[in-house]
Amino acid sequence: MQKKLKLWDAIMLVMGSMIGSGIFIVSADMMRNLGSGYWMIIVWVITGIMTVAAAISYGELSALFPKAGGQYTYLTEIFGKKMGFLYGWGLFTVIQTGTIAAVAMAFGKFTAYLVPALNDAAPIFQSGEFKITWIQILAIAIILLLTYINTRGVESGKLLQNIFTGSKVLALLGLIAVGFILVDVSHLSENFSLGSDSFNNLKKDIDGNFLKEGWEPIGGMTLLGGIAAAMVGSVFSSVAWESVTFVSGEIENPKKNVVKSMIYGTTAVMILYIAVNYIYLNALDRDSIAFAANDRVAVAASQNIFGSAGTIIIAILVMVSTFGCNNGLILAGARVFQTMAKDGLFFKSAVDNNKNDVPANALWMQGIWASVLCLSGQYGNLLDMISFVIVLFYMITVFGVIYLRFKKPDLERPYKTWLYPITPIIYLLIGAGFCILLLIYKQQYTWPGFLMVLLGLPVYYFINRNKKVNE
Repeated sequence: MQKKLKLWDAIMLVMGSMIGSGIFIVSADMMRNLGSGYWMIIVWVITGIMTVAAAISYGELSALFPKAGGQYTYLTEIFGKKMGFLYGWGLFTVIQTGTIAAVAMAFGKFTAYLVPALNDAAPIFQSGEFKITWIQILAIAIILLLTYINTRGVESGKLLQNIFTGSKVLALLGLIAVGFILVDVSHLSENFSLGSDSFNNLKKDIDGNFLKEGWEPIGGMTLLGGIAAAMVGSVFSSVAWESVTFVSGEIENPKKNVVKSMIYGTTAVMILYIAVNYIYLNALDRDSIAFAANDRVAVAASQNIFGSAGTIIIAILVMVSTFGCNNGLILAGARVFQTMAKDGLFFKSAVDNNKNDVPANALWMQGIWASVLCLSGQYGNLLDMISFVIVLFYMITVFGVIYLRFKKPDLERPYKTWLYPITPIIYLLIGAGFCILLLIYKQQYTWPGFLMVLLGLPVYYFINRNKKVNE
């Protein structure tokens, strides 16, 4: 593959893939689970430490295996084809494609702020609860447009990524700056006045709306369960940074630039996320964050900061953010499916590059399945299930760093994990705590996604029924 992506392009891919729609909405659910500005920031800090620790650990593997496929390649090289396939299966069925669908739908929903006719239009088709709306059609159009642009060559995708990522980072920095300057009444001290006391409010009325009067003090194991539930949102907002490893084969000097891009990109995004949450806590009181209409905390905060123009400003920012995010996800994901196809674990036609030297068939397969998920309306439910699975695969990969140090200590390591073994152990401890608490307190977030990945096992054995597999 041609090395057309420089370090700056790789950093933009990391940041652009991470910053989608999550940071604009997940803080509402986090506040309902924690009821405290103090704990909300603590959860974002934990997620930040966790994310950067994983990126630092992945750096060692990216230097050892500097080729396309990234995490799929690492898992295959360390633990065998079966583990690699299960990750790739999960990536294609829901992790990458479901995220693409959800981000595209967020683009459509915020576009509807600017074009109310999209909200008001009757469904194109409806049968019972299943319906196809114009917002879904717009989401699919965006997926197909970005897929087409990326089939025109990596230069096209790179240019789009740099422009949109740069724009949304500048816009977020602007929001952070004015969020402290233009707010008439600061709620920061009020939101932190409870100190380490925590509350939750997950009670609903008969119509399914959250009740504002119902905050209950929580502590001990209940608080730990609340932290785990809140982390589902912060973790979902902080994943996809590993997408840059999928395109390692197209990055200049991948042994150095992939790890640099992951560490610089994840650190910058997590600092931005924590700062944005300070803006929410400064502009809004607890109830306004927890019960923001449709969980759109950023819209509520922006209205307080900018007045009536706030909704339009945030709608445009989210549209820019989600457009750029999806471009990064689409650009990177197809490289994994191409690598799987070369290993005989995906459709053979995904192997070939087109005349622009990009895996066009893999791009279209990914785009079409993501579009089907948009039509199904189930992408939201699927995404609730996969934070657990994503962290599980992160943990297996990070453990792979330690495993390889024992199994193959003599391997030449162009980059060694900083503060090894402390850094990977920090990630494994936080990740294990997150997964165990979800298994105990929020099983709806765990078993469905886990079973979805396990469904890949019979598929794997079917694919390999006539050949001997090297494990």
